[in-house]
Amino acid sequence: MSEPTDIDSDEEEFTESTLVQAIENQIESDNPPAAKATFNKLTLVGYEREEILNLMAHVLAVEIDAILEEDRAFNTEWYEAALRALPELPPEKK
Repeated sequence: MSEPTDIDSDEEEFTESTLVQAIENQIESDNPPAAKATFNKLTLVGYEREEILNLMAHVLAVEIDAILEEDRAFNTEWYEAALRALPELPPEKK
């Protein structure tokens, strides 16, 4: 029988992987345009691909948490502004 921490770890890994895949899809489809622009900007200033994807996934996670907590639609304007502000991470919403 696996320990609860193993389950938590597996869930976190799945969540991170899913968020990174979503970011890769946004970059590839250029939708929203801020995704590709942010990726290119951070690449130009020397960030590694994995680090960029993790930063961008963090922004997406903050927005998803807010959607669930506030029971509202995706805020594209906030999301794009937060992406463009990277590498500065958005404050955690409460």
